[in-house]
Amino acid sequence: MNPKSSILKINPTDNIAVALDNLDKGHEVKLGNTSFKLNNEIAIKHKFACKDFKPKDAVYMYGVLVGEAIKHIPRGGLLTTENIKHKIQEVKGKTASWEWTPPNKTKWHNQTFKGYHRADGQVGTDNIWLFFPLVFCENRNIETLKAIFEKEFNPPEKEPLQELLSQLVSGKNSEVLYKKNIPPKSSHFENIKVRFLNHQGGCGGTRQDAQSLARLLAGYVKNPNVAGATVLSLGCQHLEIDVFKDALSSSQLKSEKPVLIYNQQTEGTVDAFLSKIIKNSFQEIKKANAIKRSPAPLSKLTIGLECGGSDGFSGITANPTLGQVSDIISGIGGKTILAEFPELAGVEQELVNRCTTEVLGSKFLGLMKAYEKRAAEVGSGFYMNPSPGNINDGLITDAMKSAGAAKKSGNAPITDVLDYAEYAKEDGVSLLCTPGNDVESTTALAGSGANIILFTTGLGTPTGNPITPVIKVSTNSILKDKMDDIIDFDCGTIITEKRSLEEVGDDLLELIIDVASGEKTTKAEQLKQHDFIPWKQGVSL
Repeated sequence: MNPKSSILKINPTDNIAVALDNLDKGHEVKLGNTSFKLNNEIAIKHKFACKDFKPKDAVYMYGVLVGEAIKHIPRGGLLTTENIKHKIQEVKGKTASWEWTPPNKTKWHNQTFKGYHRADGQVGTDNIWLFFPLVFCENRNIETLKAIFEKEFNPPEKEPLQELLSQLVSGKNSEVLYKKNIPPKSSHFENIKVRFLNHQGGCGGTRQDAQSLARLLAGYVKNPNVAGATVLSLGCQHLEIDVFKDALSSSQLKSEKPVLIYNQQTEGTVDAFLSKIIKNSFQEIKKANAIKRSPAPLSKLTIGLECGGSDGFSGITANPTLGQVSDIISGIGGKTILAEFPELAGVEQELVNRCTTEVLGSKFLGLMKAYEKRAAEVGSGFYMNPSPGNINDGLITDAMKSAGAAKKSGNAPITDVLDYAEYAKEDGVSLLCTPGNDVESTTALAGSGANIILFTTGLGTPTGNPITPVIKVSTNSILKDKMDDIIDFDCGTIITEKRSLEEVGDDLLELIIDVASGEKTTKAEQLKQHDFIPWKQGVSL
């Protein structure tokens, strides 16, 4: 990128470019040996034509096909949903071997983070005792336990917004600065956190959905950030205790991690049921509190790669920065996981070629086609993926969004392809089949073993997770300044301060180490944003 330029042509083969600032009609564009004037005002992050397009002409960005002109677009004209449509390259399989030059990782070889070592060799970035139900009928009991335990383990903080409302009700004119402070932990339990999640599944849907939920919950128990779990069952639901135990067994969970399972229909009254749970869980929580952090190599990190509220800079700043981090972690023997299959439509060929075997490439294409077919059966499709917010900020086709989204995984070879709720086991980059929905996808990443999640956003989203720290990364500095309470790291400096991808990537990796070591707390954690939504793929019965 030319530091003085207000435009960016990402790949030499592209026939469109991006505005890095608000550009007036008539603005002179210089690209290589050619120059032309803009036919429209081009808002920051939006795209304009670098050639005259006729209907059915191909549109290229990031060096890949991202759309097709549906009407004439003059050179210098604004691209919109009214003049181009989604179009992608047809993919049949692996067409070439993948060449990759790893980034310089000497600086990170001997770096460590302070984590919680588990019996199976995994290392957690947190130490959490998790309560959850097998079926939605137990959500009330989970909420009761949460209220009881949080009074002891998470003392309530003074809430500025409550004070603001009280003053308004009393007729006082007051402005209270809203700041979330991390409540003090009990001095007796400094090494353990107690978390709770609930859901709307486990019964009423298909047995396949119940089995999928069982695998997801087993993945949460297996996640190295979890020290142990208390599980509540009603007793008559599709997701039976034996189904959950089978999922735990299939996950090869070590027996050293305690899992307490209770069936309400065999226990009698609610008070008797919950009293037993509280007494037994507390004894295990005390034991888990004895586990302390100790150094671990960065190869013990499993980093989930996610985006949400994307904008026209996502594929230029934040996503490539995650790609830089992913390449470093892959190069030193760690794991990264790229999710959101609807946001990979259009870059399948590159991803298939990156797969280390043809079998992996075929599995990826099979999952993509099956997912697309299910979407088509309900009158939708990947082409409908960009949200109104995406479109307003310059992402006007799914392929355009996908080409930038895929940058989160860098350029390292893809060593595994995972269906939903499969656990990451291979070092390097894995592809995980999830929806593009932010919370459904982050929920799945934690269930597949991510002990840190990096989440890029250009518009802002508060998304967090109950067991895995979610580091929110902004694509632009305006967002960081405006929504500082939810953004942890700013990649907008790549544009505003002309910083290199390598510099910003190194800074982000330093923050990851601090969060993984418990030395810094994410904004989502400060806001207690513990989102959990399983992917319901079947129908209700």
